[in-house]
Amino acid sequence: MIHLNNYGWHDKLSQLKQESTYNTLTHGRISIVHRTCYEVVSENGLFQCELTGNMMYGKSDFELPCTGDWVLFQPFDEHKGIIVDMLPRERTLCRKKNGTVADKQAIASYVDKAFIVQSLDDNFNVRRAERFMVQMQEENINPVLVFNKADLGFDKQKVEEQIRHIARQIPVFFTSIHQSQTILQLRESISAGETVVFVGSSGVGKSSLVNALCEKSVLLTSDISLSTGKGRHTSTRREMVLMDGSGVLIDTPGVREFGLAIDDPDSLAEVLEISDYAASCRFKDCKHINEPGCAVLEAVSSGVLDRKVYESYLKLRREAWHFSTSEHEKRKRDKSFSKLVDEVKKRKANR
Repeated sequence: MIHLNNYGWHDKLSQLKQESTYNTLTHGRISIVHRTCYEVVSENGLFQCELTGNMMYGKSDFELPCTGDWVLFQPFDEHKGIIVDMLPRERTLCRKKNGTVADKQAIASYVDKAFIVQSLDDNFNVRRAERFMVQMQEENINPVLVFNKADLGFDKQKVEEQIRHIARQIPVFFTSIHQSQTILQLRESISAGETVVFVGSSGVGKSSLVNALCEKSVLLTSDISLSTGKGRHTSTRREMVLMDGSGVLIDTPGVREFGLAIDDPDSLAEVLEISDYAASCRFKDCKHINEPGCAVLEAVSSGVLDRKVYESYLKLRREAWHFSTSEHEKRKRDKSFSKLVDEVKKRKANR
């Protein structure tokens, strides 16, 4: 028998289950999402499940189950089932769906921590780390910065200078699968029942880190490419694994782009430490671009605030504003459409 407490099941989830129409059915957590089915971990083992027609066709892509979601399902045959309901999501790591203006893609849900993994070669990119960090804090997910492949030659002082503003806010680890002490330190940062998602570009060693933390090969990894010197990208799906006596790890495919999907552009100021200076601006609604008496611009010109951090803030704020405005318009359209559908139904009923 599997103890779902190890997978993050708790009293609040139990209460949410009781509120569902299907509270007598089996509950479980989605460990892998395939194209047409889902692998669900339950107390009675692993089930291959499909969605009911209502769920499949009655929900948007974002509302469909993702890795980490808790679902209620009807078992049939041996280790097969039909998912009929999903418990309300919390702490969902999302990104803007590629090629859309305001559509979100759910990466993983019920996430406690997110390891932003970068490798200490030409993959190191502080701006990308800021982007991940902003999205996570929007959802109350605790970000952690992990610099992998620390056995490579790199200038640690230079790296630490570039991430000083990040390191003041979140934990930073330097890791290598060839240096067991660094893996031990990372493992000790994960508590029992805690869910940790790994995010980052391809080839930074996310799957190798998961294997090292689990002390066994639970995920496929590829050999190092002789032409690029990097691990070949193997993760093609979001996959959840359980660490012995500790937390739940979710590996994710590498992403080239991570579009912001946040509703509150103002939250950026706090994450990038702009708000420390903004409080002293002459005008409360200061946009920190060219206003007189702007303490942020003064901090940039005097060198107290890193110009690159300031430019990153402006870029991310534009992106976040564009998404939140488009999302607001989208919601208004959806609401109008729903009203129209309700009116048509009422007319039909009154005939």
